[in-house]
Amino acid sequence: MTNSGKKPLIGNGTAAAIIPFVLITCCFALWGFANDITNPMVKAFSKIFRMSVTEGALVQVAFYGGYFAMAFPAAIFIKKYSYKAGVLMGLGLYAIGAFLFFPAKLTGNYYPFLIAYFILTCGLSFLETSCNPYILSMGPEDSATRRLNLAQAFNPVGSLLGMYVAMNFIQNRLHPLDTEGRALLNNEEFAAVRDYDLSVLIGPYLVIGTVIALMFLVIKFTKMPGNNDKDTRIDFLATLRRIFRIPKYREGVVAQFFYVGAQIMCWTFIIQYGTRVFMAEGMAEQEAEVLSQKYNIIAMAFFCVSRFICTFLLRYLNPGVLLRALAIGAAIFTVGVICFQDILGMYCLVAVSACMSLMFPTIYGIALNGMGDDAKFGAAGLIMAILGGSVLPPLQATIIDLGQVAGFPAVNLSFILPLICFVVVGIYGQRTARLK
Repeated sequence: MTNSGKKPLIGNGTAAAIIPFVLITCCFALWGFANDITNPMVKAFSKIFRMSVTEGALVQVAFYGGYFAMAFPAAIFIKKYSYKAGVLMGLGLYAIGAFLFFPAKLTGNYYPFLIAYFILTCGLSFLETSCNPYILSMGPEDSATRRLNLAQAFNPVGSLLGMYVAMNFIQNRLHPLDTEGRALLNNEEFAAVRDYDLSVLIGPYLVIGTVIALMFLVIKFTKMPGNNDKDTRIDFLATLRRIFRIPKYREGVVAQFFYVGAQIMCWTFIIQYGTRVFMAEGMAEQEAEVLSQKYNIIAMAFFCVSRFICTFLLRYLNPGVLLRALAIGAAIFTVGVICFQDILGMYCLVAVSACMSLMFPTIYGIALNGMGDDAKFGAAGLIMAILGGSVLPPLQATIIDLGQVAGFPAVNLSFILPLICFVVVGIYGQRTARLK
């Protein structure tokens, strides 16, 4: 006998429906790991190769450029084949990119690492373009946004692990010589320190590549839901015209661009921000970097807890209303990040993460709600909007490289860019607050 009450959140509520949901949700954690083991690498590569912050930020250009380049090809691939095929392609490219860190290390050059990051994130683009709408399709449409937020809640779990690995297995194990000391090394001494650091840096990437390869095999041999349609015709331009005529989708792509830019800037440059604060207190550079990463982990813990809380609140609040409130909170704390020049600024930067917790999946859910099969291409547009993580961090890095502006720390001033981003997100929340 069955209850005639409310519909199950996932499929028909059976184990056969829940197992695919669990496996795809694991992919959210896996790309969270890749995102947040990478953010501290901007500072690490800058030090290893004796580069400016702007040059180090090319890591984010390559990383999020892969998302941008592969989003619509991924959507076409998924439309022609299936969500499962898209997930497998994503995992395959993810593993290949991670394994390419070994030959990149052998070259002793920065740019092969950028190629490896680009290939790795082409895989992440396939994964996100596949997994987000796949989760939306795994149950009733009226609970789709809540289901996506539940799956997305496990993304920061992977992010926390990525941050922990970056701190303990990379940052803590790099050669202790600081940036000023490295600048004084001759070519032979520099090469020895560089090669040591690169050997440390590639280890976690080779391990995650192995994990991803195993995940590929598990999903390949697990029965997964189909696309729920037999139409594999691709009318690319007509579909694009159709979906971009929808205001909440079109504006959602813009909001997602600025949100992702803000997220990556806050999580990447917390290292530079904290290093300045703690070195001003007399701390050594490497010690200040590691402590800054600890604050980054605390920020992600707040992000994770806040996401679960906000997912619960979505049962009672309109998504647009909640998005607007979170954006206002983030903007207020960002003003504190800019104005305070001591530990209070770090506290504000940690608090920003709690406000960012539900922005990505809420924008995503609002924009795609009710799009049906067009969600495959709609998802690609929203994944392309992750380009904000490639475009905006180098702009912030350029400001940070100024050192000081009229006696004011440039790293503080650089957070004007995330502030602008949160204003854009708040406007989108306001404009969609009236939608069901």
